[in-house]
Amino acid sequence: MSEWLVLTIAMASACAVVLTTAVLSNRRIADDDDPSETPDVIEYMTMMIGVVYAIVLGLAIAGVWEGRSAAQESVRLEAQALHEVSARSAVYPVEVRDRIRADVDAYVAHVVGDEWKSMTDHGSLTEEGTRLLDRVRADVTEYKPRTDHEGQAYQPLVDQVAAVDDARGSRGQNAGATMPGVVWFGLITGAVVTVGLIFTLQIRRTFRELLLAGLFSVLIAFLLFLIWDFDAPFGRGISATTAPFVDLFPRATGG
Repeated sequence: MSEWLVLTIAMASACAVVLTTAVLSNRRIADDDDPSETPDVIEYMTMMIGVVYAIVLGLAIAGVWEGRSAAQESVRLEAQALHEVSARSAVYPVEVRDRIRADVDAYVAHVVGDEWKSMTDHGSLTEEGTRLLDRVRADVTEYKPRTDHEGQAYQPLVDQVAAVDDARGSRGQNAGATMPGVVWFGLITGAVVTVGLIFTLQIRRTFRELLLAGLFSVLIAFLLFLIWDFDAPFGRGISATTAPFVDLFPRATGG
């Protein structure tokens, strides 16, 4: 199911539930009921609960966005380090250089294709990706430089392979969901309580009040969807992309 379809259903459902409840509860209110009799302390508590929940939502959105940004940065660092390995291998003999570049291209093609799908579906890296990276490392570390120029390039190449491994590990750690279940419980419970407080203030069936109640519930649903979408940095619509690999390795990725 499309993420945008999920968003539409969630917002429509939240709005429908709130408006239906408001209309039904209004039928049970006596004609002589005066909504101005709501105690001031209830209005104050309603306001404070809304403010606290808004802060919690803001922190949750900031947290998942930071996780998404960190995931995208790990992809950029990995692609850049691989590009450095491919470029700096130019000082080696032709057969060694071509082998390194071919293995780098094979690793990139696997990451963009199979491994990215594995992160999306299962939240994990693949054993094949690990094997391909080990082959790149072996190409670099097992070669014995024959000249001073090759010797000067050897250690930087080894360092770049280590940077690839580190960035890949970070990408794997960011592949799954970042929000604990208890946080989701708090967010959803807070949404129910915050929206439910609308009825504490004795909302009426006037068009203006129903419109505001509907828009408020839609906003809450949208913000929760936003958190849910960012919660899987590689798995949903607004997620980290393979753009760094595609930009630096167009031949390997078919770009």
